[in-house]
Amino acid sequence: MTRPDIIQRLLEAGAVAVLRLPDSRHTLRVAEAVAQGGITAVEVTLTTPDALATIEQLARQMPGSALIGVGSVLNADDVAQAAGSGARFIVSPITTHEIIKSAHENDLPVIPGALTPTEVYHAQALGADFVKVFPASFWGPKYVRALLAPMPHLRLCPTGGVTPHNAGEWIQAGAKVVGIGSALVNPSMVAAGNYEEITRRARTLARSIKAVR
Repeated sequence: MTRPDIIQRLLEAGAVAVLRLPDSRHTLRVAEAVAQGGITAVEVTLTTPDALATIEQLARQMPGSALIGVGSVLNADDVAQAAGSGARFIVSPITTHEIIKSAHENDLPVIPGALTPTEVYHAQALGADFVKVFPASFWGPKYVRALLAPMPHLRLCPTGGVTPHNAGEWIQAGAKVVGIGSALVNPSMVAAGNYEEITRRARTLARSIKAVR
């Protein structure tokens, strides 16, 4: 699968489930529960214990319709290791040329983080495939709309403040993809083994996006 193919798959998915868990043992079960609810793109953050081994496991055992990415990437070494583990896309809370360059050298889409108009434009100018507007929770969907008014070419992925119920509002404001973490997968639900609730929230998320498309 090439970078353009993965970009198209992310656009079609509309949402990335961000898994930042204190224990990686149940990540496969969580990813399966999310996929059962219709969310096929999953980001495993590098802050998760044994993240690279977990990504490798998901890439091997999840169905071909799933996209497994890596988050919390901070340098080119992280990118190379994640690519070697089978990650299909790269997400970072920051924007650096080395991260974008390394991702593209590995034929992977990259979603670096930015917040202000200048930062967002700079990320796009450096070659970002999407720009992670982070943290988006402080301003809400209206901020995405405001960013796109003078820069409609941007492909934005707001993260922070997105919930299964309001995801459609972000898409309606112009976001191409949303990133959603604890509002979808709460560590307490995982600890309790409540995978049915994770699937239910994923279905709500998928429907929220579909309703405005």
